Amino acid sequence: MSDFLDPRPAGPVPVCTCTPAAGEPVGAVGRFGPTHALILLIAVLGLGSGLFLAGTPLNTVFTLLGGLGAIGAATLTAAGGGRRLVTVFLEAAVRSGAGK
Repeated sequence: MSDFLDPRPAGPVPVCTCTPAAGEPVGAVGRFGPTHALILLIAVLGLGSGLFLAGTPLNTVFTLLGGLGAIGAATLTAAGGGRRLVTVFLEAAVRSGAGK
């Protein structure tokens, strides 16, 4: 038998104790933002480079990364109702057209 204390509280636990940072709207906690996009971009570039350096043919690398992108887009669309994903794509298109 174990003599360790049970770390779970005896009463009900609140669902989320998260609070938004200063200046953020109340519903903005946990949304997909520019930092998440940068992390995903670095991960995709690193994965593609690693596969290429391992000797994987380029058409296979592009197919795999395209599939990952499609899965990610479908997930964001399902989670955000699609409106946020379209907004991100349009914003990226406008910024690339403006040279930023």
